[in-house]
Amino acid sequence: MTGRRYAAQLAFALCVITTGVNLQAPLYATYASRDGYGVMATTIAFSFYVAGVLPILLALGGLSDRIGRRRVMLISLFLSAAGTGLMLSYPHIEALGAARFVLGVGTALMSATATAYMIELVGTADTAAAANWVTASTSVGFGLGPALTSAFLLFQETVAPPSFLLHLAFTGVAACLVWKLPETSSKQSGVLSPMLQLPYITREGFWYGCAILLCWATTGLVISILPSVLATHGLSKYSGLSAMLAISCGLLFQPLARKLEPSRSTRLGIFILLPAYSLLAWGAWSGSLAAVLVGSFFASSSCYGFVYLGGLAAVARATGIEKTRASAAYFLMAYIGFSVPVIFTGLIADKYGTPTALIAFGLLLLLGAALLLPSKAASRIRNSAISGDSGQGAGR
Repeated sequence: MTGRRYAAQLAFALCVITTGVNLQAPLYATYASRDGYGVMATTIAFSFYVAGVLPILLALGGLSDRIGRRRVMLISLFLSAAGTGLMLSYPHIEALGAARFVLGVGTALMSATATAYMIELVGTADTAAAANWVTASTSVGFGLGPALTSAFLLFQETVAPPSFLLHLAFTGVAACLVWKLPETSSKQSGVLSPMLQLPYITREGFWYGCAILLCWATTGLVISILPSVLATHGLSKYSGLSAMLAISCGLLFQPLARKLEPSRSTRLGIFILLPAYSLLAWGAWSGSLAAVLVGSFFASSSCYGFVYLGGLAAVARATGIEKTRASAAYFLMAYIGFSVPVIFTGLIADKYGTPTALIAFGLLLLLGAALLLPSKAASRIRNSAISGDSGQGAGR
């Protein structure tokens, strides 16, 4: 019972941190238009998030082993509050870039620590339950932020909605809950891990990383580019709703994903992603809100249901110090997808138009799926053949 209570406290903190990440998303188009910028400016400001993420995941994966899991989570909560506070005090596109950088640092610290900390709080033998806690809480948080802001914008058009103040208040509550958690890092047992720990990537981990890269690239497009596209049809106030559907609704599919092997869950998610994106892109292009929302819902089933849970469950199987490094590698690839394809899509949109950009992004997804699905199938066939040969050898 104690482990479950600790897990709930940490999950609440994870939800609060991830809520702050996309809290400003429905206002991207507003910030850009007020300051005289286009789609490319919003995607660049959006990508500053990954500029904060990458150095942490590349070089400081062992920070929580060195200074403690709880302390890292508290730092992450502080940075989350700092990003929101910056946008509350100076709601402009320049501040958005700075805030996204700060939020990226905080989220990277959380990402490299959360799975290992949750496993240690729940019990090291139950890695699946720990992965479930992490994916559920972060899936809700990533989508809850834009949904809260959109809800307030329906009642009042403002660049500093009350959702920002709510996030700051809940960050304080989360910090109090994390402060009460026990410390579990190796430092407590007198063993100091090195501060510098590069991500731990295996061939299997790379495959899962590529899958989440494609999925989070789609999510990044929904968050950063879709608001500007919807604004051309007078639907910008619904961008937060589409972002929420594209993220948090994946939670509804996680119970089914838990029943599947990680590889099967991930492959199913990739299959779903292609038609979901097609519907979403057509809806944005034609101004069909219903198509956008339905497409976002099914994209969420892929990105934050089957692929996210399947991949995180797979990397959680790593043992010892490799847990934090494997998690860092997984999220590193996820955040590369969250930014790099989105930047190029924004560039294409400004130079050649939104329809061309949406088609180019769709072709990227199609190419990625074509490369990933056969490779995993071939790997499984090869492993089956090896097992079969071993069985025949034993029989002989």
